[in-house]
Amino acid sequence: RKHHRVVRRRPAFGEHLHALPDARIVQALEQSRLLLRDEVAAAHAPPRPPARPPLPLLPARRLALRGDGRARVHPRGDEPAAGLRTVVQLARRPPRGLHLDRRAAQRFRLEAAERLLHAPLRLGLRAVLCYGASERNGGREEAHRGLAECARFVRGNTRPLVRGVVGLHASFTVSDETLRDAGELARELGTLVHVHLAEDRADVEDARTRGFEGPLQRLLALDALPPGSVLAHGVHLTEAEVRHADEMGMWLVHNPRSNIANDVGYASSLGASEHVALGTDGFPSRMADELEALMHAAAAAGDEPYPLVARLDAGHELLATLLPTPAEVGRGWIRTAGREVARDGRLLGADLEEIERSAAEQAKELWKRMAAL
Repeated sequence: RKHHRVVRRRPAFGEHLHALPDARIVQALEQSRLLLRDEVAAAHAPPRPPARPPLPLLPARRLALRGDGRARVHPRGDEPAAGLRTVVQLARRPPRGLHLDRRAAQRFRLEAAERLLHAPLRLGLRAVLCYGASERNGGREEAHRGLAECARFVRGNTRPLVRGVVGLHASFTVSDETLRDAGELARELGTLVHVHLAEDRADVEDARTRGFEGPLQRLLALDALPPGSVLAHGVHLTEAEVRHADEMGMWLVHNPRSNIANDVGYASSLGASEHVALGTDGFPSRMADELEALMHAAAAAGDEPYPLVARLDAGHELLATLLPTPAEVGRGWIRTAGREVARDGRLLGADLEEIERSAAEQAKELWKRMAAL
């Protein structure tokens, strides 16, 4: 008897994306965290000098501690065009919502984010917003202002498609007092906390220097994490810590492109939680690219990559817990709060060509201002 060996070809990375229904990639857009500035200017960016690399390529520790003015450029007159152009980009795979979590710029207020997102929100997109309080530039006074901005926004928001939460930049850029204040404020407002946690090993070292076993233990000991809080990254959490976060009702968000660019490692322990979504951490919100990066990173780390596709679907569940306003996605269409806002890659109620033209003009002006810094 002859025995024939059957050899199955392993799919090339990216092939599995073509087999996924559009809706699965669409769902993951809900928890994408957009820095809309990048979406506006990318197509019109002049070459950067070698001595001034793009900020995402800097190690996370340097990026968190430096006082680089370029990170604080904020458009003055291009907010509506910026927001609308982002919708144009996403309309080809219509999203159900946006999660613009933090703008670390000093003196930035969520009022600017509101202006930026005015047009997208008018067209039916949902958004979860917060300001990332920090002490890295102005100490406790800076943190007070950041938390006050979160409180102002949450208390003043009356829009059903928008929710505010309390934001912290990262645990190693705030004091124990600020962590306690953030947790108390979130409970007072009936909301949750969003924070970058264990993204870099520096966060773990900082927590241990302060007398805690790790950054998660520090935040829990200081009552900084109400149930449902969102922990971005978790690269340097152990499996036991990830399981504990899951048991405490926390969500984790994996951001592989950001982790690769910042050279902080691969979040290998996140599989110990059943509540892990896929995010972008400021990279353009093309979730197919994020998934591709996750597949490569997982394979390189010895993880089985294909089960991780479920993190796309988890993004839908995460947004549903944060902002349960009804949304429906079909093949080529999306409805929010019962109103159809996109069909066949077209926004309804907006002139896409005019949006693209206006955004392109204003992006050129923005790059001129950035080059002059």
